[in-house]
Amino acid sequence: MIKVIASDMDGTLLGDDHKPAPETMAAVKRACDAGIRFMIATGRNFPGAMAELKDAGLVCDYIVSSGAEVRDPRQQVVAVHPISMELCRSIYEEIREYPLSVTFCTDGNDYKIGTPEAIEESMLLQVHLFFSDLPREQLTGTDTYRRIKRNTKTAADMDELAKAGVPIYKLFLYSEDKGMLDELKQRLERNKDIAVASSFPTNLEITDIRAQKGPVLKEYIESLGYTMDEVMVLGDSLNDLSMISMDFGATVAMANAEPEVKNAAKYITRSNTEFGVAYAIEELLKRQTERKS
Repeated sequence: MIKVIASDMDGTLLGDDHKPAPETMAAVKRACDAGIRFMIATGRNFPGAMAELKDAGLVCDYIVSSGAEVRDPRQQVVAVHPISMELCRSIYEEIREYPLSVTFCTDGNDYKIGTPEAIEESMLLQVHLFFSDLPREQLTGTDTYRRIKRNTKTAADMDELAKAGVPIYKLFLYSEDKGMLDELKQRLERNKDIAVASSFPTNLEITDIRAQKGPVLKEYIESLGYTMDEVMVLGDSLNDLSMISMDFGATVAMANAEPEVKNAAKYITRSNTEFGVAYAIEELLKRQTERKS
């Protein structure tokens, strides 16, 4: 019997407009009304997640920043897994050898190191990940660009970032050069203290090894008294693979998921633009009702 549903956001719970559809939220509400606990498991930090969910009327648990932070339904922080500043410096020194834009993701504002021109360019590249179909000149007109610009702070170097005293949850990199990203990924994965994943084909996300969606979800649900076989997880991208590849009760990949995610999943649902989360929830509720009768 499934008692917990944990869903990724972008490409899963959200449509291509990066908003939750009314049909999807109605299905989530029906699951909650049936006594199922709903959780968000996203690569976004908490403010980034709430930017899209604040009007959804959703009361749930949040695994954010790919597992670096966990919040309960009261939105109180109950667990954190930041990257130590020493480890962060070491990673950054390796990344600096490549022509890449780096975002240091925290529990609130993001930080970037560089000149104003380079930082502006990196923000445009970041927005382009979410709106790849938009012409470059239209990116600055999106709510996502305005949010990123508003929530991004600059630092001259790592020393200034360290003085800010904020927890570094994730290093977020992006480039159109996928070959370069693959090369860097292989290099970084030699470091057993970090996890390297991605939300898009053109980005890398680096976290502390403890900050991965699957293991963090397992630890959290067990602290609440649930077992793995009572959990359904949904996702689409490689940073969901740590959930989808674990032996939860139902592991569901979206029709639009990366091939590796589909191969690891027990089930495939419809795409995010076809309300795949809603479809999976309705199928679950129907089967569990039939079992009871």
